[in-house]
Amino acid sequence: MMATQLTADKQVQEVLDALKGKTIKNVFFVACGGSSALMYPSKYLLDREAKTIESDLYSSNEFIHRNPVKLGKDSLVILCSHAGKTPETVKSVSFAKSKGATTVALTHELGSPLTADADFVLRYEWGKEANAFNTNYSFMYQLVMGLVSIYEENDNYQKMLSSLDQLQTVYDRALEQFKDKAEQFGHDYKDEKIIYTMGSGANYGIAYSFAICILMEMQWIHSHAIHAGEYFHGPFEILDKDVPFIILLGLDETRPLEERALKFSKRFGEKLVVLDAKDFDLKEIDESMKKYIAPLVLNHVLRLYAEKLADERNHPLSERRYMWKLEY
Repeated sequence: MMATQLTADKQVQEVLDALKGKTIKNVFFVACGGSSALMYPSKYLLDREAKTIESDLYSSNEFIHRNPVKLGKDSLVILCSHAGKTPETVKSVSFAKSKGATTVALTHELGSPLTADADFVLRYEWGKEANAFNTNYSFMYQLVMGLVSIYEENDNYQKMLSSLDQLQTVYDRALEQFKDKAEQFGHDYKDEKIIYTMGSGANYGIAYSFAICILMEMQWIHSHAIHAGEYFHGPFEILDKDVPFIILLGLDETRPLEERALKFSKRFGEKLVVLDAKDFDLKEIDESMKKYIAPLVLNHVLRLYAEKLADERNHPLSERRYMWKLEY
Protein backbone atom coordinates (compact mmCIF):
# COMPACT_ATOMS: atom_id res chain seq x y z
CA MET A 1 0.00 0.00 0.00
CA MET A 2 1.42 3.38 -1.03
CA ALA A 3 2.14 5.82 1.80
CA THR A 4 0.12 9.02 1.92
CA GLN A 5 1.91 11.86 0.16
CA LEU A 6 2.05 14.90 2.40
CA THR A 7 2.15 18.45 1.08
CA ALA A 8 3.58 21.64 2.50
CA ASP A 9 1.40 24.37 3.95
CA LYS A 10 -0.74 25.80 1.16
CA GLN A 11 1.21 29.05 1.11
CA VAL A 12 4.55 27.28 0.87
CA GLN A 13 3.27 24.85 -1.73
CA GLU A 14 2.18 27.74 -3.95
CA VAL A 15 5.71 29.14 -3.83
CA LEU A 16 7.25 25.76 -4.62
CA ASP A 17 4.87 25.26 -7.55
CA ALA A 18 5.77 28.69 -8.95
CA LEU A 19 9.49 27.98 -8.64
CA LYS A 20 9.32 24.80 -10.71
CA GLY A 21 9.69 26.78 -13.92
CA LYS A 22 12.65 28.83 -12.69
CA THR A 23 16.37 28.19 -12.52
CA ILE A 24 17.69 28.53 -8.97
CA LYS A 25 21.46 28.34 -8.52
CA ASN A 26 21.81 29.99 -5.14
CA VAL A 27 19.79 30.92 -2.06
CA PHE A 28 20.43 33.96 0.09
CA PHE A 29 18.97 34.03 3.62
CA VAL A 30 18.53 37.66 4.66
CA ALA A 31 17.28 38.99 8.00
CA CYS A 32 18.31 40.60 11.30
CA GLY A 33 18.39 39.44 14.92
CA GLY A 34 16.10 36.58 15.83
CA SER A 35 14.75 36.40 12.29
CA SER A 36 18.31 35.82 11.09
CA ALA A 37 18.99 33.26 13.79
CA LEU A 38 16.00 31.14 12.77
CA MET A 39 17.54 30.75 9.31
CA TYR A 40 20.70 28.98 10.55
CA PRO A 41 19.12 25.50 10.68
CA SER A 42 17.86 25.89 7.10
CA LYS A 43 21.30 27.03 5.95
CA TYR A 44 22.73 23.93 7.62
CA LEU A 45 20.13 21.75 5.91
CA LEU A 46 21.04 23.10 2.48
CA ASP A 47 24.74 22.53 3.19
CA ARG A 48 23.96 18.90 3.97
CA GLU A 49 21.27 18.16 1.39
CA ALA A 50 21.81 20.39 -1.68
CA LYS A 51 24.37 19.30 -4.26
CA THR A 52 23.86 22.03 -6.85
CA ILE A 53 22.30 24.93 -4.93
CA GLU A 54 24.70 27.19 -3.06
CA SER A 55 23.51 29.21 -0.06
CA ASP A 56 24.65 31.95 2.27
CA LEU A 57 23.26 33.90 5.18
CA TYR A 58 23.49 37.67 5.57
CA SER A 59 22.50 40.35 8.01
CA SER A 60 20.19 42.52 5.94
CA ASN A 61 22.19 45.74 5.82
CA GLU A 62 25.42 43.94 5.00
CA PHE A 63 23.63 42.05 2.24
CA ILE A 64 22.94 45.38 0.55
CA HIS A 65 26.35 46.94 1.14
CA ARG A 66 28.40 43.82 0.38
CA ASN A 67 26.37 43.34 -2.81
CA PRO A 68 27.23 39.68 -3.55
CA VAL A 69 28.41 39.33 -7.14
CA LYS A 70 26.46 36.04 -7.54
CA LEU A 71 23.15 37.72 -6.71
CA GLY A 72 21.09 37.74 -9.89
CA LYS A 73 18.24 36.25 -11.90
CA ASP A 74 19.06 32.69 -10.79
CA SER A 75 18.98 33.64 -7.10
CA LEU A 76 16.27 33.01 -4.52
CA VAL A 77 16.34 35.50 -1.64
CA ILE A 78 14.46 34.42 1.48
CA LEU A 79 13.81 37.29 3.89
CA CYS A 80 12.20 37.38 7.31
CA SER A 81 10.92 40.05 9.70
CA HIS A 82 8.38 39.13 12.36
CA ALA A 83 6.42 42.38 12.21
CA GLY A 84 7.55 43.08 8.66
CA LYS A 85 8.93 46.49 9.62
CA THR A 86 12.68 45.95 9.96
CA PRO A 87 13.97 48.76 7.70
CA GLU A 88 17.12 46.98 6.54
CA THR A 89 15.19 43.86 5.59
CA VAL A 90 12.47 45.84 3.83
CA LYS A 91 15.16 47.59 1.76
CA SER A 92 16.73 44.22 0.97
CA VAL A 93 13.60 43.14 -0.90
CA SER A 94 13.83 45.93 -3.45
CA PHE A 95 17.61 45.56 -3.62
CA ALA A 96 17.34 41.85 -4.43
CA LYS A 97 14.63 42.48 -7.01
CA SER A 98 16.78 45.15 -8.66
CA LYS A 99 19.31 42.39 -9.32
CA GLY A 100 16.66 40.16 -10.89
CA ALA A 101 16.36 37.77 -7.94
CA THR A 102 13.16 36.06 -6.82
CA THR A 103 12.11 37.10 -3.31
CA VAL A 104 10.15 35.26 -0.63
CA ALA A 105 9.18 37.22 2.50
CA LEU A 106 8.31 35.47 5.77
CA THR A 107 6.39 37.47 8.35
CA HIS A 108 3.64 37.25 10.94
CA GLU A 109 2.05 40.47 9.70
CA LEU A 110 0.37 40.60 6.31
CA GLY A 111 0.22 44.07 4.76
CA SER A 112 3.47 45.10 6.45
CA PRO A 113 6.19 47.00 4.53
CA LEU A 114 8.13 43.77 3.98
CA THR A 115 5.30 42.29 1.96
CA ALA A 116 4.75 45.26 -0.39
CA ASP A 117 7.26 44.33 -3.10
CA ALA A 118 8.13 40.69 -2.40
CA ASP A 119 7.34 38.18 -5.14
CA PHE A 120 5.91 35.75 -2.57
CA VAL A 121 4.72 36.22 0.99
CA LEU A 122 4.45 33.53 3.67
CA ARG A 123 2.49 34.44 6.76
CA TYR A 124 3.41 32.14 9.64
CA GLU A 125 1.61 31.54 12.94
CA TRP A 126 3.08 32.69 16.24
CA GLY A 127 2.36 32.39 19.94
CA LYS A 128 0.89 29.89 22.35
CA GLU A 129 -1.97 28.89 20.04
CA ALA A 130 0.18 28.35 16.94
CA ASN A 131 0.55 24.87 15.50
CA ALA A 132 4.21 24.02 15.03
CA PHE A 133 3.68 22.97 11.40
CA ASN A 134 2.67 26.54 10.53
CA THR A 135 5.39 28.44 12.39
CA ASN A 136 8.49 30.18 11.04
CA TYR A 137 11.05 27.40 11.58
CA SER A 138 8.74 24.88 9.97
CA PHE A 139 7.97 27.12 6.98
CA MET A 140 11.69 27.56 6.41
CA TYR A 141 12.27 23.80 6.38
CA GLN A 142 9.27 23.15 4.14
CA LEU A 143 10.57 25.72 1.68
CA VAL A 144 14.23 24.71 1.50
CA MET A 145 13.64 20.96 1.58
CA GLY A 146 11.02 21.51 -1.09
CA LEU A 147 13.64 23.26 -3.19
CA VAL A 148 16.06 20.34 -3.14
CA SER A 149 13.16 18.01 -3.87
CA ILE A 150 12.19 20.03 -6.96
CA TYR A 151 15.65 20.69 -8.34
CA GLU A 152 17.54 17.60 -7.22
CA GLU A 153 14.82 15.02 -6.61
CA ASN A 154 15.97 14.70 -3.01
CA ASP A 155 13.94 11.90 -1.42
CA ASN A 156 13.95 13.40 2.09
CA TYR A 157 11.12 15.84 1.42
CA GLN A 158 8.34 13.52 2.57
CA LYS A 159 10.39 12.54 5.63
CA MET A 160 10.71 16.19 6.57
CA LEU A 161 7.00 16.90 6.06
CA SER A 162 5.96 13.90 8.16
CA SER A 163 8.38 14.97 10.90
CA LEU A 164 7.12 18.55 10.92
CA ASP A 165 3.57 17.21 11.02
CA GLN A 166 4.42 15.64 14.39
CA LEU A 167 6.43 18.58 15.70
CA GLN A 168 3.68 19.99 17.92
CA THR A 169 3.40 16.67 19.75
CA VAL A 170 7.15 16.71 20.33
CA TYR A 171 7.04 20.33 21.51
CA ASP A 172 4.26 19.69 24.01
CA ARG A 173 6.01 16.67 25.47
CA ALA A 174 9.35 18.50 25.73
CA LEU A 175 7.80 21.42 27.61
CA GLU A 176 6.23 19.04 30.10
CA GLN A 177 9.54 17.18 30.46
CA PHE A 178 11.58 20.33 31.13
CA LYS A 179 9.14 22.53 33.05
CA ASP A 180 10.74 21.81 36.45
CA LYS A 181 14.26 22.35 35.11
CA ALA A 182 13.15 25.63 33.57
CA GLU A 183 11.74 26.75 36.92
CA GLN A 184 15.02 25.83 38.60
CA PHE A 185 17.01 27.70 35.95
CA GLY A 186 15.01 30.86 36.53
CA HIS A 187 15.53 30.61 40.28
CA ASP A 188 19.24 29.79 40.11
CA TYR A 189 20.31 32.32 37.48
CA LYS A 190 18.04 35.31 38.12
CA ASP A 191 20.86 37.39 39.63
CA GLU A 192 23.57 36.59 37.10
CA LYS A 193 25.12 39.56 35.29
CA ILE A 194 26.42 37.51 32.37
CA ILE A 195 25.44 34.18 30.81
CA TYR A 196 27.21 32.73 27.77
CA THR A 197 25.56 30.39 25.28
CA MET A 198 27.30 27.82 23.10
CA GLY A 199 26.47 25.48 20.22
CA SER A 200 27.55 24.50 16.72
CA GLY A 201 26.10 23.44 13.39
CA ALA A 202 22.32 23.71 13.19
CA ASN A 203 22.34 24.66 16.88
CA TYR A 204 24.48 27.77 16.56
CA GLY A 205 21.56 29.95 15.50
CA ILE A 206 19.64 28.81 18.58
CA ALA A 207 22.52 29.80 20.86
CA TYR A 208 22.86 33.10 19.00
CA SER A 209 19.17 33.89 19.31
CA PHE A 210 19.10 33.13 23.03
CA ALA A 211 22.18 35.28 23.64
CA ILE A 212 21.27 38.40 21.68
CA CYS A 213 17.46 38.31 21.62
CA ILE A 214 16.60 36.82 25.01
CA LEU A 215 19.45 37.62 27.37
CA MET A 216 20.68 40.91 25.89
CA GLU A 217 17.57 42.40 24.28
CA MET A 218 14.81 41.10 26.53
CA GLN A 219 16.62 40.70 29.87
CA TRP A 220 19.53 43.16 29.66
CA ILE A 221 21.94 40.42 30.75
CA HIS A 222 25.39 40.48 29.18
CA SER A 223 25.90 37.52 26.89
CA HIS A 224 27.74 36.21 23.87
CA ALA A 225 26.99 33.30 21.55
CA ILE A 226 30.10 31.14 21.30
CA HIS A 227 30.55 28.68 18.47
CA ALA A 228 31.72 25.40 19.99
CA GLY A 229 34.36 25.09 17.26
CA GLU A 230 35.80 28.47 18.27
CA TYR A 231 35.71 27.81 22.01
CA PHE A 232 39.34 26.72 22.19
CA HIS A 233 40.55 29.65 20.12
CA GLY A 234 39.99 32.29 22.77
CA PRO A 235 36.64 32.10 24.60
CA PHE A 236 37.53 29.20 26.91
CA GLU A 237 39.93 31.53 28.77
CA ILE A 238 36.89 33.19 30.36
CA LEU A 239 35.75 29.93 31.99
CA ASP A 240 35.84 29.48 35.75
CA LYS A 241 33.57 28.12 38.46
CA ASP A 242 31.57 31.35 38.69
CA VAL A 243 30.86 31.95 34.98
CA PRO A 244 27.51 30.58 33.71
CA PHE A 245 27.35 28.75 30.39
CA ILE A 246 24.37 27.32 28.54
CA ILE A 247 25.73 24.53 26.36
CA LEU A 248 23.58 23.00 23.63
CA LEU A 249 24.20 19.51 22.27
CA GLY A 250 22.45 18.57 19.06
CA LEU A 251 22.19 15.50 16.89
CA ASP A 252 23.83 16.73 13.70
CA GLU A 253 27.29 16.05 12.32
CA THR A 254 28.91 18.79 14.43
CA ARG A 255 27.93 17.27 17.79
CA PRO A 256 31.58 16.24 18.49
CA LEU A 257 32.47 19.95 18.65
CA GLU A 258 29.86 20.52 21.34
CA GLU A 259 30.87 17.40 23.25
CA ARG A 260 34.51 18.50 23.29
CA ALA A 261 33.56 21.94 24.59
CA LEU A 262 31.36 20.43 27.29
CA LYS A 263 34.03 17.97 28.39
CA PHE A 264 36.52 20.77 28.96
CA SER A 265 33.95 23.03 30.59
CA LYS A 266 33.17 20.36 33.19
CA ARG A 267 36.80 20.44 34.34
CA PHE A 268 36.70 24.06 35.50
CA GLY A 269 33.11 25.27 35.31
CA GLU A 270 30.41 24.76 37.90
CA LYS A 271 27.57 26.85 36.48
CA LEU A 272 26.86 24.76 33.41
CA VAL A 273 23.34 24.43 32.03
CA VAL A 274 23.40 21.57 29.54
CA LEU A 275 20.54 20.94 27.13
CA ASP A 276 21.16 17.72 25.22
CA ALA A 277 18.87 16.78 22.34
CA LYS A 278 19.50 13.12 23.15
CA ASP A 279 17.25 13.65 26.17
CA PHE A 280 14.27 14.54 23.97
CA ASP A 281 11.67 11.95 23.07
CA LEU A 282 11.61 12.21 19.27
CA LYS A 283 9.91 8.91 18.51
CA GLU A 284 7.49 10.46 15.99
CA ILE A 285 10.34 12.01 14.00
CA ASP A 286 11.94 10.20 11.08
CA GLU A 287 15.37 8.97 12.14
CA SER A 288 17.19 10.80 9.36
CA MET A 289 15.42 14.07 10.19
CA LYS A 290 16.10 14.13 13.93
CA LYS A 291 19.31 16.11 13.47
CA TYR A 292 17.31 18.88 11.77
CA ILE A 293 14.38 18.80 14.19
CA ALA A 294 16.56 18.84 17.33
CA PRO A 295 17.48 22.56 17.19
CA LEU A 296 13.80 23.49 16.82
CA VAL A 297 12.98 21.58 20.00
CA LEU A 298 15.97 23.10 21.79
CA ASN A 299 14.76 26.54 20.81
CA HIS A 300 11.24 25.79 22.04
CA VAL A 301 12.53 24.57 25.41
CA LEU A 302 14.85 27.56 25.73
CA ARG A 303 11.88 29.86 25.30
CA LEU A 304 10.38 28.24 28.39
CA TYR A 305 13.67 28.84 30.22
CA ALA A 306 13.49 32.48 29.14
CA GLU A 307 9.95 32.89 30.44
CA LYS A 308 10.84 31.43 33.84
CA LEU A 309 13.96 33.61 34.06
CA ALA A 310 11.88 36.70 33.23
CA ASP A 311 9.32 35.77 35.89
CA GLU A 312 11.96 35.35 38.57
CA ARG A 313 13.62 38.65 37.65
CA ASN A 314 10.29 40.50 37.40
CA HIS A 315 11.50 41.71 34.01
CA PRO A 316 8.94 40.95 31.26
CA LEU A 317 10.28 39.70 27.94
CA SER A 318 8.42 42.58 26.28
CA GLU A 319 10.32 45.31 28.14
CA ARG A 320 12.76 47.48 26.14
CA ARG A 321 14.91 50.55 26.77
CA TYR A 322 15.55 51.69 23.21
CA MET A 323 13.96 49.33 20.70
CA TRP A 324 10.81 50.73 19.06
CA LYS A 325 11.08 53.82 21.31
CA LEU A 326 13.84 55.85 19.66
CA GLU A 327 15.17 56.51 16.18
CA TYR A 328 18.28 54.45 15.47
